[in-house]
Amino acid sequence: MSDVIIIGNGPAGISAALYTARAGVVTTIIGRDLGSLNKAEKIENYYGLSQPVTGKDLAIIGINQAMSVGAKYVEEQVVGILYYGEKFVVQTNKDGYAADSVIIATGSQRSAPRIKGITEFEGKGISYCAVCDAFFYRKKDVAVLGYTDYALHEANELSPVANSVTFLTNSETLIAEVPDEYNVNTNKIAAFEGDDKLTTVRFENGETLAVDGVFIAYGVAGSADLARKIGAETENNKILVDESMSTNISGLFAAGDCTGGMLQVAKAVYEGAKAGTEAVKFVRRLKK
Repeated sequence: MSDVIIIGNGPAGISAALYTARAGVVTTIIGRDLGSLNKAEKIENYYGLSQPVTGKDLAIIGINQAMSVGAKYVEEQVVGILYYGEKFVVQTNKDGYAADSVIIATGSQRSAPRIKGITEFEGKGISYCAVCDAFFYRKKDVAVLGYTDYALHEANELSPVANSVTFLTNSETLIAEVPDEYNVNTNKIAAFEGDDKLTTVRFENGETLAVDGVFIAYGVAGSADLARKIGAETENNKILVDESMSTNISGLFAAGDCTGGMLQVAKAVYEGAKAGTEAVKFVRRLKK
């Protein structure tokens, strides 16, 4: 078990890890890819760089630096977080990892696909959290919009209570290994339809699917998705934090692009350092 788990291996997450690991706090970093930093061709507006560096190179340097001071690095996809009042369990596509504190540093929220009706039916059949809303769909027919392990995780949350669960890949290639108990529809979606509540998924080929609810789990779990699952406050897909980078959940911190504001490496590094410092204080208070 770790003292602190940091979700995200970008500048905010790695900065946090440098402070927690060097303070003697058992630290695990979980990240699957290098995120938006991997797409940066040249970075030359960050302190200490005499020559431009690629985002990928900067990210790898950071990961190696964190590991050199004792942080453990796990390359897996995070699909959810559980909170038991005093302990957190971070769920990945392969395992579960327990910790006293969690820092979310996964970058900015990924957008849901642009499908007619997706916004109009939010809270009226469109949901973003199976853990939160599965109870309301007992013995009903639901669908999960997605194609990765994140979507499979949501389907597994729904399966024990729903009458049926259908995967909607929206023409994306199905990456997750979906059990035979789930239906899979790979057609491109034209619209979500209904009157006061969602009742129908209409596909571009003219076919329709009757549903009571659709759970959005497109791509990988974004920062706000993870936060909302355990009751952390969000606004406009950003995680709300105070000056210490703390959320409204004791022991849960957030840093970097996922908190909004200036989307720059310098800002992410500062917030990561602050979140890491505050997580160290939190863990030490628990151990006293």
